Amino acid sequence: MKKILIGVLLIFSLLFIVSCSTTISENYCTEDNDCIAASCCHSTESVNRDNAPDCQGVLCTASCEEGTLDCGFAKAKCIENSCTVVLVE
Repeated sequence: MKKILIGVLLIFSLLFIVSCSTTISENYCTEDNDCIAASCCHSTESVNRDNAPDCQGVLCTASCEEGTLDCGFAKAKCIENSCTVVLVE
């Protein structure tokens, strides 16, 4: 009976470890279209569309902030399966 209990605990422990290690990052992507601004205003980071903030009702300033996704200064790109902000030259 002890061996069965130990075996069951071992299996559950392994399942727990595997489930924790397969968590997908909020930045995971497979193509550029998967990525979007991580914040509603003057974002300097990007995330997967599934994790995009709800910007409904948010008012931002109309200024173009250099180094952000504002006004074409940067683009949200998928690089090595991670959403990344790339500055436009």
